[in-house]
Amino acid sequence: MSETPRSRETEGDTSTGLPQRRIGHAFAHTPHRSDSRSPQTPRGVRQPDPGGRPGTIPPVPGRPATPLLIAAVCGLLFSLITWQVLASGPLLGPDHALSRALVRTVPDSVTERLSDLGNIPVAVPVLALAMAYAARRGRRLAAGAAGLAMALVPALVIPFKEWTARPGPLEPWAAGYFPSGHTATAAVAYLGAALLVRPYTRRAWPTAAALVLTGATAVGLVLRGWHWPLDVLASLLMCTPLLLGVEWANRRSPLSRRSIRRSSG
Repeated sequence: MSETPRSRETEGDTSTGLPQRRIGHAFAHTPHRSDSRSPQTPRGVRQPDPGGRPGTIPPVPGRPATPLLIAAVCGLLFSLITWQVLASGPLLGPDHALSRALVRTVPDSVTERLSDLGNIPVAVPVLALAMAYAARRGRRLAAGAAGLAMALVPALVIPFKEWTARPGPLEPWAAGYFPSGHTATAAVAYLGAALLVRPYTRRAWPTAAALVLTGATAVGLVLRGWHWPLDVLASLLMCTPLLLGVEWANRRSPLSRRSIRRSSG
């Protein structure tokens, strides 16, 4: 058998030494740090994943609880306004002055039509159609949350009306104007429907349309003199946590592949 010729540098070397480590591809491509620390995280300090297996990604801080914070702030503001109404506090002065400056500045024929947007026969069918559409596309959790939010509107509004017994701007002999039921119905119906439809459109027009309809209802009620401004504001604050609950359920109802293809097409 023929032997491989040895190089001239080692031809005369007959000593037997320890084998030298060769620099192969594995060592040649190992990254080096400028601070002389190990480029890899030691296995002992790696964070395990939820299944208990060794992980390689460091823990990521959780998302801030922004919806909970918004709901808490709305609850505190609603409680403050309710307390002012019950105690005839100083907030009622600017509320009465603003109402006197705005009432009947627009023809009643216009403001009454705007106020009618908060009627149950007008607003609730919009939400019902959106709920049926979402349920048909497999998002039953979100549809159920929207229906529950609408059912909670009278359950919350009626006791507060009886408790506060606030008179109206044009009917001081009447009672039960706080908070505004029409505003609450419009907010939950239109904004809830927008939350259900928005995942299929990938556009902002459902939310924009819902905000316009809700705002038109609130403005019409104040301009017509059927509610004080604080009645309308309190209703919006009361409904915000309900809508956040609908959005929470909406995020936990993933779109099907067929729905994603339709919305992106």
